[in-house]
Amino acid sequence: MEYIFHIVVLVDQVSCIYANAMKLSKKSEYGLRALLELTLAHGRTTLQRHDIADRQHIPIEFLEQILLTLKRAGLISSRRGVKGGYVLIKQPKEITLGQVIRALDGPLAPIGCVSKTAYQKCRECPYAEKTRCPVQQVMGAVRDAITGILDYYTLADFASDRLTD
Repeated sequence: MEYIFHIVVLVDQVSCIYANAMKLSKKSEYGLRALLELTLAHGRTTLQRHDIADRQHIPIEFLEQILLTLKRAGLISSRRGVKGGYVLIKQPKEITLGQVIRALDGPLAPIGCVSKTAYQKCRECPYAEKTRCPVQQVMGAVRDAITGILDYYTLADFASDRLTD
């Protein structure tokens, strides 16, 4: 029982350290803000990129790159013409924040050897050839905590006041 307590305390401490060190990239921050606009307009209208950029104070050139990435990831589509613009392809409740961040920034795991979507074997680590790695154990717990939160919340949650509950 004492062993489990120590692991929980260690995971909690590492999570705090990692959370303080981890920063969401500007690409993901702007992407989430752009998707917030598309979520609020979902089912009513398309939004043009300059409207999204103006409302969310995002540099238009950067927004264009972000929208293209989100389009390639199958999260949004675009229409040309006078009534053209961008729309969500799926319902906001079907798109998680984790999906968005992965599309824009890649894996959520803090280190490659604990990634479930982009695993990379450790090369310099002295534990690479051993069956048990303390760093991997803790970082796996950190990955699980991060993905547990980001894969739980959807764009619908993000656009509502449910995040404060």
